[in-house]
Amino acid sequence: MSYNAIAFLVVISLFFGIVLALGVGRYLGRRNSSDKTESSHIRLTAVETAVFGLMGLLIAFTFSGAASRYELRRQQIVNEANAISSAYLRIDLLPSQAQPALREKFRLYLEARISAFRVLPDIEASSKHIAVAASLHQDIWAGATAALRESPPQATLLMVPALNEMSNLTTERAIAALTHTPMVILFMLVILGCACSLLAGYAMASMGPRQVTVHTITFAFILTSTVYVILDLDFPRFGLIQLDFADQALLDLRALMK
Repeated sequence: MSYNAIAFLVVISLFFGIVLALGVGRYLGRRNSSDKTESSHIRLTAVETAVFGLMGLLIAFTFSGAASRYELRRQQIVNEANAISSAYLRIDLLPSQAQPALREKFRLYLEARISAFRVLPDIEASSKHIAVAASLHQDIWAGATAALRESPPQATLLMVPALNEMSNLTTERAIAALTHTPMVILFMLVILGCACSLLAGYAMASMGPRQVTVHTITFAFILTSTVYVILDLDFPRFGLIQLDFADQALLDLRALMK
């Protein structure tokens, strides 16, 4: 099942779960309306404030974390483009007979790195491109180190760090792609959402049918939309939120290599 299908099922399930919780809360509120007193109302308001406050904090921190990871992934693309560009330009420091083969391997390596993320959400195809890029990086390293034996020491001081930076950023992007909001936090978000819906429904017990419908749909839509945006930020390239625009740095570099 695709990411979009899973996300759609999660959001739809959460939407109807919230609507159900609102309905149950309203039913309980109407059933207990005769037992309400001023003191019980104050206690209930205090509980609602605490639960809704906790819900707001959890949404804020979860959204902030997802947005930060999104920005980190974008910056890593730019950093990788800069690292590959630096290493590619420093090929000029190597003996002339070694340069054409290394330049061609750099072009193939960059093509594989671009494809590894552009084919997502096809994980299997992405893994194949990543494996090709890893093999090409080993070839680049072997070819560069062999050429450096015939180069001045200054070339080694410039070329080796650039190649290491390319390797490091590959690892960083791989780990960043696997880093998401912990499932326990998402589960807690759903539980709090249903709890808030129950309390909100209880508070809406005295409202008329039209008011209840408007409040129910609005509350459920806003809450589920927020959860979906958090999920989408955490899985760019899978849903509506994409990182393709950031790949332009790599595409521009590929154009310069031709």
